[in-house]
Amino acid sequence: MNTLVIVESPAKAKTIEKYLGEGYRVRASVGHIRDLPKSNKDAVDIAAGFVPRYVVSEGKEKVIADLRREAKKADSVLLATDSDREGEAIAWHIAEELKGANKNLKRIVFHEITEGAVREALAHPREIDEDLRKAQEARRVLDRLVGYDLSGLIWKKVRYGLSAGRVQSPALRILMEREREIRAFKSEDFWVITALTETEGKEQLALTCVEEPREEKIANDIVTKGGRGAWQVRDVKETAQKRAPRPPFTTSTLQQAASTRLGFSPSRTMRTAQRLYEAGAITYIRTDSVAMSAVAQKQIIALVHSEYGQRYVRPRTYKTRSKSAQEAHEAIRPTNFAKQNAGATDEQKKLYTLIFERAVASQMADAEALRTKITANIAKGGIPDFVANGSRITFDGWLRADPRARGEDVEVPKVAAED
Repeated sequence: MNTLVIVESPAKAKTIEKYLGEGYRVRASVGHIRDLPKSNKDAVDIAAGFVPRYVVSEGKEKVIADLRREAKKADSVLLATDSDREGEAIAWHIAEELKGANKNLKRIVFHEITEGAVREALAHPREIDEDLRKAQEARRVLDRLVGYDLSGLIWKKVRYGLSAGRVQSPALRILMEREREIRAFKSEDFWVITALTETEGKEQLALTCVEEPREEKIANDIVTKGGRGAWQVRDVKETAQKRAPRPPFTTSTLQQAASTRLGFSPSRTMRTAQRLYEAGAITYIRTDSVAMSAVAQKQIIALVHSEYGQRYVRPRTYKTRSKSAQEAHEAIRPTNFAKQNAGATDEQKKLYTLIFERAVASQMADAEALRTKITANIAKGGIPDFVANGSRITFDGWLRADPRARGEDVEVPKVAAED
């Protein structure tokens, strides 16, 4: 049996070919092979019912010719492009170009590049999902009909080279409405006053004045008196609270966390995550699901029990709130939790660590803290109160596995009110 497997990227093709061995040939389409023409007039036949007119993408003629030649030699062709709308569309375009060379075309899907996942996909081939494919087509047509006309305006008013599609168009309106609010805003001066103090235990405590003076003279008077006076804690209010871990990453939450913690742009995050996915280190990176497989959950629980102890273990099941989420997908997670480090480059290693910590923390106990409000003033008063709001961790829980999340909340030292 001679089977041709077609994936999107050459790097993925090499990894999968190692798993499959003899009887399989794995080739790459290198992304899309067809697209709507660049001319907006030729892209969509509106009169005929918004029918798209596809053409072969520039430079893909040789790729298609090579795939046709390989398809003629094969007994069957398996379309193993990515498992999202875009991947389904790429599979459909490939099928349209290859159906003359081989009629035995099937679709397979896997969400992680591991031998087990690939073998499981091979055992369950299916037809192309027309609903998913048409959803991508509708989005692409909307981009052309809505975005292309608006792009010219964006080039003039924002920056040359930007494109506007179905998402960017309403986003531009939101930006413009915000800009009008900014222009109508009437500014006024005020002063935010902070006192950098030190406790008896030599711990730093930053306090902020409850009032924001509108006059510089008043602000200077508060600063002068505060600098001369002896500070004391007037009141301490503490409320017990728990911090639950966040679900494993989706595409959007991974981009947000990588931006905040690593300083990665969304494109850099996705490019780096794609390399990790192609190397078999993490699951598929385009997902809006927070679910994890039972196998992954068991691996995490065993790891937490071994590393931190039974008190830190708390199995959790996360469900995606959005009704439009593709529940067949999993959240972004490592494929093997025995590997605490992975990646060929420094940025890949950093992103893998971020994904690993988030996934492990998702199956751990709540962190316990005391939400604290400290009120202080100089001994004889005469100035407004200063306060510090923060928390004190009493049990680190999931923060043990994801320590950087601890810095997302202000921690304050333990102090007592003075009589």
